[in-house]
Amino acid sequence: MFGPPGSGKGTYASRLSVKLSLPHISTGDLVRDEVKNQTNMGKHINEFLVQGKLVPDTLICQLLQKRISQPDCANGFILDGFPRTIPQAQELEKISTTDLVINLDVPDEVIVERLSTRLICRNCAAVYNERTLKPRKEGRCDRCDGELYKREDDRPQVILERLEVYRKQTHPLLKHYQAKNLVRTVSNRQADVPPERIVEGIIQLIHNEAA
Repeated sequence: MFGPPGSGKGTYASRLSVKLSLPHISTGDLVRDEVKNQTNMGKHINEFLVQGKLVPDTLICQLLQKRISQPDCANGFILDGFPRTIPQAQELEKISTTDLVINLDVPDEVIVERLSTRLICRNCAAVYNERTLKPRKEGRCDRCDGELYKREDDRPQVILERLEVYRKQTHPLLKHYQAKNLVRTVSNRQADVPPERIVEGIIQLIHNEAA
Protein backbone atom coordinates (compact mmCIF):
# COMPACT_ATOMS: atom_id res chain seq x y z
CA MET A 1 0.00 0.00 0.00
CA PHE A 2 1.58 3.24 -1.15
CA GLY A 3 0.51 6.82 -0.55
CA PRO A 4 0.96 9.96 1.55
CA PRO A 5 0.19 10.10 5.28
CA GLY A 6 -3.57 10.11 5.76
CA SER A 7 -4.32 8.49 2.40
CA GLY A 8 -5.85 5.46 4.14
CA LYS A 9 -3.10 2.85 3.79
CA GLY A 10 -3.67 1.21 7.18
CA THR A 11 -7.45 1.51 7.07
CA TYR A 12 -7.71 -0.12 3.65
CA ALA A 13 -4.98 -2.71 4.29
CA SER A 14 -6.69 -3.99 7.44
CA ARG A 15 -9.95 -4.50 5.52
CA LEU A 16 -8.22 -6.06 2.52
CA SER A 17 -6.50 -8.45 4.90
CA VAL A 18 -9.85 -9.85 6.02
CA LYS A 19 -11.41 -9.99 2.55
CA LEU A 20 -8.36 -11.54 0.85
CA SER A 21 -7.27 -13.75 3.78
CA LEU A 22 -3.78 -12.25 3.66
CA PRO A 23 -1.91 -10.89 6.70
CA HIS A 24 -1.62 -7.10 7.00
CA ILE A 25 1.93 -6.25 8.01
CA SER A 26 2.83 -2.82 9.36
CA THR A 27 6.55 -2.40 10.01
CA GLY A 28 5.67 0.25 12.58
CA ASP A 29 3.67 -2.36 14.51
CA LEU A 30 6.53 -4.87 14.21
CA VAL A 31 8.95 -2.34 15.72
CA ARG A 32 6.57 -1.43 18.55
CA ASP A 33 5.96 -5.10 19.40
CA GLU A 34 9.68 -5.88 19.57
CA VAL A 35 10.32 -2.89 21.83
CA LYS A 36 7.28 -3.61 24.00
CA ASN A 37 8.26 -7.29 24.45
CA GLN A 38 11.88 -6.29 25.19
CA THR A 39 13.36 -8.84 22.82
CA ASN A 40 17.07 -8.63 22.04
CA MET A 41 16.27 -6.96 18.73
CA GLY A 42 13.73 -4.72 20.44
CA LYS A 43 16.36 -3.51 22.89
CA HIS A 44 18.73 -2.83 20.00
CA ILE A 45 16.03 -0.91 18.13
CA ASN A 46 15.20 1.09 21.24
CA GLU A 47 18.78 2.35 21.39
CA PHE A 48 18.13 4.20 18.14
CA LEU A 49 14.68 5.39 19.18
CA VAL A 50 15.78 6.94 22.49
CA GLN A 51 18.45 8.89 20.61
CA GLY A 52 15.87 10.16 18.15
CA LYS A 53 17.51 8.27 15.29
CA LEU A 54 15.88 6.31 12.48
CA VAL A 55 15.96 2.54 12.82
CA PRO A 56 18.39 1.24 10.14
CA ASP A 57 16.79 -0.32 7.08
CA THR A 58 18.71 -3.56 7.65
CA LEU A 59 17.10 -4.00 11.08
CA ILE A 60 13.62 -3.29 9.72
CA CYS A 61 14.17 -5.88 7.01
CA GLN A 62 15.37 -8.42 9.59
CA LEU A 63 12.10 -7.91 11.45
CA LEU A 64 10.14 -8.16 8.21
CA GLN A 65 11.97 -11.31 7.11
CA LYS A 66 11.18 -12.91 10.47
CA ARG A 67 7.49 -12.03 10.06
CA ILE A 68 7.04 -13.14 6.46
CA SER A 69 8.66 -16.49 7.21
CA GLN A 70 5.58 -17.36 9.31
CA PRO A 71 3.12 -19.89 7.80
CA ASP A 72 0.30 -17.34 7.40
CA CYS A 73 2.42 -15.46 4.83
CA ALA A 74 2.88 -18.49 2.58
CA ASN A 75 0.32 -17.19 0.04
CA GLY A 76 1.35 -13.55 0.27
CA PHE A 77 0.87 -10.52 2.51
CA ILE A 78 -0.04 -6.84 2.44
CA LEU A 79 2.70 -4.36 3.35
CA ASP A 80 1.74 -1.05 4.92
CA GLY A 81 4.29 1.70 5.65
CA PHE A 82 7.30 0.04 4.05
CA PRO A 83 9.25 0.67 1.92
CA ARG A 84 9.36 4.47 2.00
CA THR A 85 12.62 5.06 0.15
CA ILE A 86 14.45 3.45 -2.77
CA PRO A 87 17.18 2.00 -0.48
CA GLN A 88 14.43 0.38 1.60
CA ALA A 89 12.87 -1.04 -1.57
CA GLN A 90 16.24 -2.47 -2.54
CA GLU A 91 16.55 -4.11 0.89
CA LEU A 92 13.04 -5.51 0.53
CA GLU A 93 13.90 -7.00 -2.86
CA LYS A 94 16.57 -9.12 -1.15
CA ILE A 95 13.97 -10.96 0.95
CA SER A 96 10.71 -10.83 -1.02
CA THR A 97 9.06 -10.19 -4.37
CA THR A 98 6.62 -7.32 -4.87
CA ASP A 99 3.67 -8.29 -7.05
CA LEU A 100 1.63 -5.09 -6.99
CA VAL A 101 1.85 -1.53 -5.63
CA ILE A 102 -1.51 0.10 -4.85
CA ASN A 103 -0.93 3.86 -5.08
CA LEU A 104 -3.54 5.89 -3.19
CA ASP A 105 -4.02 9.22 -4.95
CA VAL A 106 -5.67 11.64 -2.52
CA PRO A 107 -5.63 15.49 -2.72
CA ASP A 108 -3.98 17.43 0.12
CA GLU A 109 -7.25 19.07 1.18
CA VAL A 110 -8.90 15.67 1.62
CA ILE A 111 -5.95 14.40 3.67
CA VAL A 112 -6.00 17.48 5.90
CA GLU A 113 -9.74 17.06 6.50
CA ARG A 114 -9.37 13.34 7.17
CA LEU A 115 -6.38 13.55 9.51
CA SER A 116 -7.71 16.50 11.46
CA THR A 117 -10.73 14.34 12.39
CA ARG A 118 -8.73 11.13 12.99
CA LEU A 119 -8.96 9.23 16.28
CA ILE A 120 -6.47 6.58 17.42
CA CYS A 121 -6.74 3.98 20.18
CA ARG A 122 -4.08 4.42 22.86
CA ASN A 123 -4.09 0.69 23.50
CA CYS A 124 -4.18 -1.12 20.14
CA ALA A 125 -3.59 1.78 17.68
CA ALA A 126 -6.84 1.12 15.79
CA VAL A 127 -7.85 4.11 13.64
CA TYR A 128 -11.25 5.82 13.57
CA ASN A 129 -12.62 9.06 12.15
CA GLU A 130 -15.07 11.50 13.69
CA ARG A 131 -16.91 11.84 10.37
CA THR A 132 -16.51 8.69 8.28
CA LEU A 133 -15.53 5.89 10.67
CA LYS A 134 -17.06 6.55 14.08
CA PRO A 135 -16.59 4.08 16.95
CA ARG A 136 -19.73 2.41 18.27
CA LYS A 137 -19.13 4.01 21.68
CA GLU A 138 -17.95 7.62 21.69
CA GLY A 139 -14.31 7.95 22.75
CA ARG A 140 -13.74 4.18 23.09
CA CYS A 141 -12.24 1.60 20.74
CA ASP A 142 -14.56 -1.06 19.26
CA ARG A 143 -11.81 -3.70 19.51
CA CYS A 144 -10.43 -3.27 23.01
CA ASP A 145 -12.42 -0.44 24.65
CA GLY A 146 -9.21 1.60 24.82
CA GLU A 147 -9.28 5.40 24.97
CA LEU A 148 -9.36 7.22 21.63
CA TYR A 149 -7.20 10.32 21.16
CA LYS A 150 -5.97 12.78 18.51
CA ARG A 151 -2.29 12.91 17.61
CA GLU A 152 -0.50 16.21 18.24
CA ASP A 153 0.75 16.27 14.65
CA ASP A 154 -2.76 15.85 13.21
CA ARG A 155 -3.14 19.62 12.93
CA PRO A 156 -3.59 21.22 9.47
CA GLN A 157 -0.24 23.09 9.33
CA VAL A 158 1.72 20.08 10.58
CA ILE A 159 -0.11 17.80 8.16
CA LEU A 160 0.87 20.02 5.21
CA GLU A 161 4.49 19.94 6.37
CA ARG A 162 4.38 16.13 6.57
CA LEU A 163 2.96 15.97 3.06
CA GLU A 164 5.84 18.09 1.77
CA VAL A 165 8.35 15.75 3.42
CA TYR A 166 6.54 12.81 1.81
CA ARG A 167 6.79 14.35 -1.64
CA LYS A 168 10.51 14.98 -1.27
CA GLN A 169 11.54 11.71 0.37
CA THR A 170 9.01 9.05 -0.60
CA HIS A 171 7.43 10.04 -3.90
CA PRO A 172 10.58 9.13 -5.90
CA LEU A 173 9.91 5.53 -4.84
CA LEU A 174 6.74 5.63 -6.93
CA LYS A 175 8.82 6.18 -10.07
CA HIS A 176 11.02 3.24 -9.03
CA TYR A 177 7.98 0.94 -9.04
CA GLN A 178 6.43 2.54 -12.11
CA ALA A 179 9.56 1.59 -14.02
CA LYS A 180 8.82 -2.01 -13.04
CA ASN A 181 5.16 -1.67 -14.17
CA LEU A 182 3.92 -2.58 -10.70
CA VAL A 183 1.91 0.55 -9.85
CA ARG A 184 -1.88 0.71 -10.04
CA THR A 185 -3.49 3.95 -8.85
CA VAL A 186 -6.73 4.27 -6.89
CA SER A 187 -8.05 7.84 -6.60
CA ASN A 188 -10.24 9.24 -3.85
CA ARG A 189 -11.31 12.88 -4.19
CA GLN A 190 -13.71 13.08 -1.24
CA ALA A 191 -13.06 12.92 2.50
CA ASP A 192 -16.33 11.22 3.38
CA VAL A 193 -16.18 8.21 1.05
CA PRO A 194 -16.80 5.04 3.14
CA PRO A 195 -13.63 2.89 3.36
CA GLU A 196 -15.56 -0.15 2.11
CA ARG A 197 -16.15 1.52 -1.26
CA ILE A 198 -12.44 2.14 -1.82
CA VAL A 199 -11.60 -1.38 -0.64
CA GLU A 200 -14.03 -2.91 -3.15
CA GLY A 201 -12.37 -0.88 -5.90
CA ILE A 202 -8.96 -2.16 -4.87
CA ILE A 203 -10.19 -5.77 -4.80
CA GLN A 204 -11.65 -5.39 -8.30
CA LEU A 205 -8.33 -4.00 -9.49
CA ILE A 206 -6.45 -6.95 -7.96
CA HIS A 207 -8.83 -9.44 -9.58
CA ASN A 208 -8.35 -7.74 -12.95
CA GLU A 209 -4.57 -8.08 -12.57
CA ALA A 210 -4.90 -11.76 -11.77
CA ALA A 211 -7.26 -12.46 -14.67
